[in-house]
Amino acid sequence: MPMTSFAELLKTVQQRGTKRLAVAAAQGGEILTAVGRAAQMGIVEPVLLGDGEQMDRIAHEVGVDIAEFEKVEEKNPLSAASRAIELVAQGQAELLMKGQLATPTILGLVLEKERGLLTGRLLSHLAVVEVRGYHKLLVVTDGGMVIRPNLAQKVDIMKNAIFLANRLGIQLPKIAVLASVETVHSEIPETVDAAELVRMSQRGELPPSEIEGPLAMDIAVSRRAAEMKGVKSTVAGDADILLVPDVASGNISVKALVYLAGAQVGGVVLGAKVPIVLLSRSDSARTKLHSIALGALLC
Repeated sequence: MPMTSFAELLKTVQQRGTKRLAVAAAQGGEILTAVGRAAQMGIVEPVLLGDGEQMDRIAHEVGVDIAEFEKVEEKNPLSAASRAIELVAQGQAELLMKGQLATPTILGLVLEKERGLLTGRLLSHLAVVEVRGYHKLLVVTDGGMVIRPNLAQKVDIMKNAIFLANRLGIQLPKIAVLASVETVHSEIPETVDAAELVRMSQRGELPPSEIEGPLAMDIAVSRRAAEMKGVKSTVAGDADILLVPDVASGNISVKALVYLAGAQVGGVVLGAKVPIVLLSRSDSARTKLHSIALGALLC
């Protein structure tokens, strides 16, 4: 059965066995709280890389016992990221997590071919959202990696999203290719791409899924909106995946749901040798826990 909440996701990954998690620059209260909880639940076995003195002080402040966790002393965040990636590349960790360092810093290292994390697949970010008013988990992509994806990149982004949806128990995910309108206009590139993605799906060029587009956001999440607009769509009001036109729209959409609608969220990057838990440093411990659980599900 498809998972419809983060509670179900956490329960599922608890039953799958412990994954080894390398956390680069782990000296952060929300980070240690999330990692500590994930370890307590048996989801991960953490390896904390960073400033040991700071980690111990912060862990004490937030009430997390990290005494039994493996620690690697790397005061410089860049060195911590480099060492964490090395552990993953050598098979000594199954998950990589960004801690207290800038996203471009760790991604720059991941993208260095000689480090051994690249697979030839496109790296894309997937946010999974649980929001009151929608009846199931919703995948939004790509709001964190590919700034303005072209058609070929959108194909790869969709493949990553379908893989995630399958792991969530959705055998035939419904995908809404988002735009501002439901008709194809040559001056609105995302509508042209949407129509081509639908044709590719019909030709069997994409993994099994049900794709419709272009669709406006209201139709993707509301069957009533589709009926009022006279749009006939089996995806309307029942989308599993929202493919956004660019990184800005994806990022804004997810953060609006979190800060204005109280949504719960988790995020992960796929396409590398292992899932990468890539979060904003402002994200809550709960968001980080959900993201760790997503990464563990995808190992």
